[in-house]
Amino acid sequence: MKIKKGDEILIIRGKDRGKKGKVARTFPKTEQVLVEGLNLKKIHKRPRREGEKGQVVEVAVPLKAARVKFICSKCGQAVRLGYVISGQNKSRVCKKCKAEV
Repeated sequence: MKIKKGDEILIIRGKDRGKKGKVARTFPKTEQVLVEGLNLKKIHKRPRREGEKGQVVEVAVPLKAARVKFICSKCGQAVRLGYVISGQNKSRVCKKCKAEV
């Protein structure tokens, strides 16, 4: 999975299509990413103490990494990423402008 924590991404499919956000966490085994403030789901919380009220809370839910595109910091476009190996280092590269990420 080429998307990492802290990357700026663009959602290309789903109800939040066209929105930009920052990756808060990645789940490599299931190939999912958690984006801050996007792909929200409402969860009904039960009251835990006597006298406390139940409430509806919006929580960010992970989405498939295939539904997001990386936003290159140099060219500012939603792009695919590639890898370049130079000596002992392996780095991510923008497929459009060939800039190292």
